[in-house]
Amino acid sequence: MQTGRMAKRVRSVDKPKHVVAAMDCATAFQVVARKCLSRMQAQRAETIAGDAEALHQMRVAIAQLRASVAFFAPMTSDAAWPKLKTELAWLYALLGDARDADVMAALARHKRYRKWAADTVADDDKSHDRLYRRVATGLRSKRFQRLMNALSRWVERGPWLTRRDGAALHRRTGSLRVYCQRKLEHWRARLIRRGHRLMAMGGKRRHRLRIKVKRYRYALEAIGDICPPAARPKLRHLHKPAKELQRALGDLRDLQRLRRIGAPSRKPPGYAKQKRQLLASAHAAWRDLKPPLLLPSF
Repeated sequence: MQTGRMAKRVRSVDKPKHVVAAMDCATAFQVVARKCLSRMQAQRAETIAGDAEALHQMRVAIAQLRASVAFFAPMTSDAAWPKLKTELAWLYALLGDARDADVMAALARHKRYRKWAADTVADDDKSHDRLYRRVATGLRSKRFQRLMNALSRWVERGPWLTRRDGAALHRRTGSLRVYCQRKLEHWRARLIRRGHRLMAMGGKRRHRLRIKVKRYRYALEAIGDICPPAARPKLRHLHKPAKELQRALGDLRDLQRLRRIGAPSRKPPGYAKQKRQLLASAHAAWRDLKPPLLLPSF
């Protein structure tokens, strides 16, 4: 009797691996999208209460959802998505203003910049509170609730899932494993092309590269959530340089934004050295994207 229960328990653990291994693209996207929507809802109350980390995690969930839609395009491209995309952009920007204020405040408090920032800008608690009140109002609004309801309906039974033409059916029922191998290699190759001359790029080009890297990183994370455990170490190996590249480019953007809050003649302490170090870190991470991609089999 004990042996039977143990065998049953082992089969119940193993079953999800087989299900994931044979998962089609439509099912995979739905699993990922549901998790993103669930995380958005889970962080709502604490974000309204003014929790900075909850706000950040809510933004990450939105970014992961948008990255997943892009990763599974053109399967997910339909007449309903453009309006949903616009509303998600509204929500992301609303949270982004408060997140940017949090990041700048944290930088200004850093021991390296504390004295410089104190001489340049006064703490603007009223502005910070105003941004968080805007966030709270937005998350309590009917607009937010309509958006969440519309996204849930779209994931479960949107036009992308109900089209009956042959091409749409082929995209939805295609093997996740085959699709991921092709799509990840395409995105990686594009990042390598766009990253040439990274050290000499202007701010706008670096910002566009950072957005593409972030999308690639979040796609890897989404796939990692649904692939078998045995495949995850290889995905983490692919994920590491993307994360480091995004982080270096993001820190560089924050450093340059910090500079703009001061007088043009007064750069933050160690600005030039820090910029060189961040560019070097970004370039090193970009080089790590270049070796041949060894995609996991799952």
